[in-house]
Amino acid sequence: MKREIIDAKQLELTEKVVAIKRVTKVVKGGRNMRFSALVVVGDGNGHVGAGIGKAAEIPEAIRKGKEDATKKLISVKLDENKSITHDIMGKHTGASVLLKRSIEGTGIIAGGPARNVCELAGIKNIRTKSLGSNNKQNVVLATIDALSQLKSPEEVAKARNKSVEEVVG
Repeated sequence: MKREIIDAKQLELTEKVVAIKRVTKVVKGGRNMRFSALVVVGDGNGHVGAGIGKAAEIPEAIRKGKEDATKKLISVKLDENKSITHDIMGKHTGASVLLKRSIEGTGIIAGGPARNVCELAGIKNIRTKSLGSNNKQNVVLATIDALSQLKSPEEVAKARNKSVEEVVG
């Protein structure tokens, strides 16, 4: 899977904290408490990314998560009614997410973690189903995986040596 490099400095990114966990490491002197933040960033216009930050304080963990997410931005192919171009399945470890394209007026029908990703990507009409694990981190990463696999009708037509009308037909 080839990733194109997106310059995050040119985009107006908004962030959404999906989950904050307190993680504990038991050491000889006692327990070390730290925080892990799962952050999704997007411009609402076809670019989205997710990242994880870990630190001793929550604001620092969120900042690191946002930094990580901006490094992992992907471009999402959208159609004319702000939906995805075709149905797709994304997988990350135990979580699978099914994304189905929808007609105008459907809205975002999705669970919490997948909804955050879709909203920040700029998708307005989509139906999703989370299958397998409901771990927030894995569901977010499975949704990102599915969105990164999307192809536009032009790309499919070029790969098959056909016209766009024949592919969409």
